[in-house]
Amino acid sequence: MTDPFSKCRLPEAEALAASGLYPYYLPVEERPGGGEVVVGGRRVLMAGSNDYLALADDPRLKEAGAEALRRLGAGNSGSRVLNGTLALHETLERELAAFLGHEAAMVVSTGYQANLALSALFGPRDVLYADRRIHASLIDAARLGQAALRRFRHNDMTQLAGMLEAADPAAGAIVLTEGMFSVGGDLCDLPGITKLAARHGARVVLDSAHDAGLLGAGGRGAAEHHGLQSAVDVQTVTFSKCFGTLGGAVAGPYHVVHYLRHSARSALFSASLPPACTAAALAALGIVRTEPERRRAVMCNAERLRSGLVALGFGIAPGGTPTVSLRVGDRLTCCRFWAGLLEEGVLANVMLPPAVPEGEALIRLSVTAAHTGGQVDRILGAVASVAGRLGLLAGA
Repeated sequence: MTDPFSKCRLPEAEALAASGLYPYYLPVEERPGGGEVVVGGRRVLMAGSNDYLALADDPRLKEAGAEALRRLGAGNSGSRVLNGTLALHETLERELAAFLGHEAAMVVSTGYQANLALSALFGPRDVLYADRRIHASLIDAARLGQAALRRFRHNDMTQLAGMLEAADPAAGAIVLTEGMFSVGGDLCDLPGITKLAARHGARVVLDSAHDAGLLGAGGRGAAEHHGLQSAVDVQTVTFSKCFGTLGGAVAGPYHVVHYLRHSARSALFSASLPPACTAAALAALGIVRTEPERRRAVMCNAERLRSGLVALGFGIAPGGTPTVSLRVGDRLTCCRFWAGLLEEGVLANVMLPPAVPEGEALIRLSVTAAHTGGQVDRILGAVASVAGRLGLLAGA
């Protein structure tokens, strides 16, 4: 009989570790602030964080969390549906729904769980039309749901239009996408999607994990950025990016959220969000509402990073967001790029298959409101130095 654990060998990861090029699970020892972290006993620039507004270390979030911890304890020891709902959860839900322009919201313990909760909406008489670059949590939600799954090429409205035109009119149609895609930092074609959805009677579900708090005049995300907040039927958010803590939520019409409270397994059968994280998310929401200068700061850094990378010869996708991907292709070269950047004092992210398609390994860089212009220039200098040594620059 075959050993079922034989599949657990990862020779490629072991080889990378042996050569000092393994780019994952690197422990951060301290967070001194100012866009830096301590790794291996030395301070390096953090160029891979999703803490776009630099709120994770904000004293107001820490104090709100500490006060809730002292008053309500470290955890709730129960699910929301039974004994784990706090008045604080309900306050956050009301504030978040009002902020996003929806009737109701349901707070859960992670953004991943918020997306998994969507599976309850994907019924056996539905067809789910999903962008090919959606996050793994959305793919898992599609797998857990009972709807037929159809994938359209990234932001390809011609293909999506053809799929919707060929659809069975008796089936329910749901279009699933992200507001800001997590790997490349580009935006979905929400104007095209909502136009097609309206024409064919489809519902639009938008994952705003990376754009809620960041984009739009009021920080409400990609939908506000496009002036289409009312055209989005259901929206998910996570608190681990712009909101500086942990948790997530699903927002939408009252009857839909009420249905999810009683049908979404990821919410029903999981302990509720701890008081400290709930209070921190509520404090972050207040800051997002009242301090637009944080968004301006990070977008200024994003423009500095992107224009600098273009000047170096990298093909950067349009979008203007703080997340940028440098496509390398070869896995080993990509890991050497990462290791070289770390030697230069810059901690970036590596995306290898299956997180990206085979042959499309990449370095993911991101900047936050905590970075100074000089720090962004240091990131650019490190990229130029390492990419030059690896022969990744034009003319190198």
